[in-house]
Amino acid sequence: MNQRLALVTLVVADYDEAIAWYTGALGFQLLQDIDQGHKRWVVVGPADGGSAALLLARASDDTQRSRIGNQTGGRVGFFLNTDDFWRDHAAMTARGVEFLETPRDEPYATVAVFRDLYGNTWDLLEPKQ
Repeated sequence: MNQRLALVTLVVADYDEAIAWYTGALGFQLLQDIDQGHKRWVVVGPADGGSAALLLARASDDTQRSRIGNQTGGRVGFFLNTDDFWRDHAAMTARGVEFLETPRDEPYATVAVFRDLYGNTWDLLEPKQ
């Protein structure tokens, strides 16, 4: 059996605003943007194309809007691995990404928590070999 996690839904306020932030601040690629009439199928992800990607889903009601920016109850919910932490940390900082802590060296990775445009928290990680 050959399986992999392909997409994770991220509830957003606006498609174009989210596309601009994830492609600009994080350097992701816009992989798909398909108009379905009442909504869009919008997928962004790392440029390598081999990892899981984000399905950007515009909130469609008050319940969904209440989850924007806090999809995981305040815990870090998303993890972006890199092969060069310091390169990506510097680039993301230069593009306005807000890091919430000083980078730290953990037994599993060099890591720092950052916030996306809606307030969701992410880890930027360079895993240990």
